[in-house]
Amino acid sequence: MIEVLAKLGRGPVFLAGEVLECVITFTNPLSASSTSASSEMLAWASAQIHCQFHASENRVALPPSDGSKHDVQAENETVFVPNRGERGQCILSTPPKILFCDLRLDPGESKSYSYCETLPVDGPPSFRGQSVKYVYKLTIGCQRVNSPIKLLRVPFRVLVLHGLKDYQFPQDEAVAPSNPFLEEEEGLKKDSRLADLATELLMVATSRRSLHLYNISNTRGKVGTFCIFKTVYKIGEDVIGTFNFSEGDIPCLQFSVSLQTEESIQEEFQRRRGQPVSFTTHARHQESCLHTAQSSFSLPIPLSSTPGFTTNIVSLKWRLHFEFVTSGESTGTCLVRESQSEAVTWTGVEQMEVDTFSWDLPIKVLPTNPILASYVSQFSSTNSITI
Repeated sequence: MIEVLAKLGRGPVFLAGEVLECVITFTNPLSASSTSASSEMLAWASAQIHCQFHASENRVALPPSDGSKHDVQAENETVFVPNRGERGQCILSTPPKILFCDLRLDPGESKSYSYCETLPVDGPPSFRGQSVKYVYKLTIGCQRVNSPIKLLRVPFRVLVLHGLKDYQFPQDEAVAPSNPFLEEEEGLKKDSRLADLATELLMVATSRRSLHLYNISNTRGKVGTFCIFKTVYKIGEDVIGTFNFSEGDIPCLQFSVSLQTEESIQEEFQRRRGQPVSFTTHARHQESCLHTAQSSFSLPIPLSSTPGFTTNIVSLKWRLHFEFVTSGESTGTCLVRESQSEAVTWTGVEQMEVDTFSWDLPIKVLPTNPILASYVSQFSSTNSITI
C-alpha cells in the first residue's frame, strides 16, 4: 500500500498565466508487521492540468468531440489520460510531465516531487452556471506493474484577467524591487510580478469614481433619482447606491435591488433558437419607502462568484435589477384623534392602487487577488489517495 498526497503550494485559486506549484508525496506507511520484504514499487507517475467542459443537454448543442475513445481503460494499459471517466469534454490541457519511473519505497519511507506548470492564459475561467461548467483539475496518475492506472485529482479555481496576456515585462530587472539577500528562480520571480501587476491593474480599474445619476420615471411622471459612483467592481467589493425620492412626483411605496448575473448561450450553440437567458441572484435588498426622502443599499459581490467573461459558447454579464412599486393614485394620510388632549396618530390607508415597473443597470465585475479568493474557496489545497 502506498499513500499519495498532493498539496498545492499557495491555495486553490490562481490567475490564468500564473505558475501552479504542487508537491506530491509518495509514502509507504510503516506498520507493525513491516519487514524488509514489505517494500512497495511504482512503475511510473505523471501529472497534467486539464479543463473539463460540461453542458446542459437541454440548453446547449455541444460541439463534436473525439475524446470518448479514452473512456474505457484496459487492465494493463499505460496511457495516461487525465480526464478518463469524466463527463463532458476536455477543452484544454497542458503537456504531461513525468514525475518518476521505477520508484521503490521501503516501509516508513516517503519521497516528494514538485510539479510546476504555467496556467494557460487563453482558457476560460472556472465557472459553474445553469447551462455550462468549466472545471479545472490537476491530475496525478500512477501505476503499479501489471495493475490499472490510479488517478488523484486536485480541483482548483482559475480567474481570468484580460490584459495580462499582452503585457511585456521590462528587460532591465534592476529597476524592479528585489531583496539582494534572497535568490529566486526566474519562473517564481516572474510569477510574483504577474500577481503584483494583476493587483495593480485591478486597483486602477476599480478605483475610478465618477457620479452617475439616473432619473427614475414611469408613464405618469418622475419617481426619483438614483446615484452610483462607479460601475466597475472586483469580486468581494460592495455595490453601493443611493435613492432620492424627495423630488419625485409619483410616490414610491417599495423598491428592491438585486445583484444578478446573466448567463446567455451564443446563438450557434443554442438548443432552441431564441431560448431564454438564465439569471442568478447573488444578493438582494428590499425596502418600504413611502414618505422616505432618501435611501441607500449595499450589496456584496461574493468572492466565490465568477467575474464577467465571454467564450465561444457562453457569455456571463452582471447587472443591477431594480423593481419599483409606486402609487397609482394620490396618496393621502389619515389623522385619527381620539380626544383633543391626546397626540395625533398617523395611520396608513388600507387599500391602494399600485403600479410596478423594473429597470436593469449593467455593471462590470472583475477578478480579485487570488490569495483573497482562496480564503472562501470550496476546494481544498490537499487531496490524497491510497493505492
